[in-house]
Amino acid sequence: MDLQFTPDEQAFRERVVDFLARKLPPRLSDKVHDGEHLSRDDMVEWHAILNAEGWLANHWPREYGGPGWNAIERFIFENECALAGAPRIVPFGVNMLGPVLIKYGNEAQKRHWLPRILDGSDWWCQGYSEPGSGSDLASVRTSAVRKHDANGDFYLVNGQKTWTTLGHYANMIFCLVRTATDVRPQEGISFLLIDMNTPGIEVRPIITLDGAHEVNEVFFTDVRVPVDNLVGEENRGWTYAKYLLTYERTNIAGVGFSVAALERLRAIARKQTRNGKPLAEDPGFAARFARVEIDLENMKTTNLRVLAAVAGGGAPGAESSMLKIRGTEIRQEITALTRRAMGQYALPLFDADSHDAALESMLDTPGAATVSNSYFNNRKLSIFGGSNEIQKNIISKMILGL
Repeated sequence: MDLQFTPDEQAFRERVVDFLARKLPPRLSDKVHDGEHLSRDDMVEWHAILNAEGWLANHWPREYGGPGWNAIERFIFENECALAGAPRIVPFGVNMLGPVLIKYGNEAQKRHWLPRILDGSDWWCQGYSEPGSGSDLASVRTSAVRKHDANGDFYLVNGQKTWTTLGHYANMIFCLVRTATDVRPQEGISFLLIDMNTPGIEVRPIITLDGAHEVNEVFFTDVRVPVDNLVGEENRGWTYAKYLLTYERTNIAGVGFSVAALERLRAIARKQTRNGKPLAEDPGFAARFARVEIDLENMKTTNLRVLAAVAGGGAPGAESSMLKIRGTEIRQEITALTRRAMGQYALPLFDADSHDAALESMLDTPGAATVSNSYFNNRKLSIFGGSNEIQKNIISKMILGL
């Protein structure tokens, strides 16, 4: 694959850079560069800016609101956004549910839900993992029993979901639910769209290691869901879930985020000194930096191949698992190296009165002050979306036939 951009692709890159310079609010990019918490309003604002430009759902077909970009254009856009400090597009509606509805939803569902994803009317969260059912999603126990009364057909949902990212902001959740127990586990799962304001739903916060409220537990007690909110066929949800996960895993790889993080690490290593010399000149550190830089360049190629396959009408398969493994390992290695480069100043807590010139210099580098939070938060990357061990099993089955 040719990684040299053509003149047209260079012109597209310049168009993206110009757009980001004009439309990305500096207060949002400052927050992202500094590793600060983004509020719901911050994420909604960027979502609306991209939608107004027609660039939000850049992997959707034109007929559903996508811009019609090819794989290279999507790659350029994602990397330039990361380098500019643009907020991450909240993935649950745009990057995960949207492709499932486009491929498996009926026409009424597409007409209703897809525009609402684009204009921000609905904030979606994901109801997959349960206590005891994380990477082994086939063992989900949240039940949906089909019933009928004077108001028509509906499902009665009972159970619990966990690790529900940004569920405290969401008004909708897409869920894997068990609709049959007398078949193989994978054959008894359905894919439901559930209004979070329905009576019987409770959201409880989970505070993570870095002290943030990002994930939640969601409880369902006799929650009534219209049968019209079933995506595809009953008991075929495992197929739709796997399709969605390929998009989630590709997104978790975060090539653009790694590119931006590596540049931040490079800047810190030039400012930090060891034995009177910049850390960047330390042979041991330089070797680790070079290794992760090479790995990242290799992953860019794989990412482009996956994007090209999707643009050609396919769906990412084992390649998404490869991206997920290497992408998360690279992101974790970069944050580990950044923490090492910061030395004692990477402590989560330190005496503000003890700031010296070296610290002040490093803190001028965006994100340096929050490197510990990034390090601890990124420990989750190799677990969620299907642990890396599970991804290796998928690769061995799909490619090696083991």
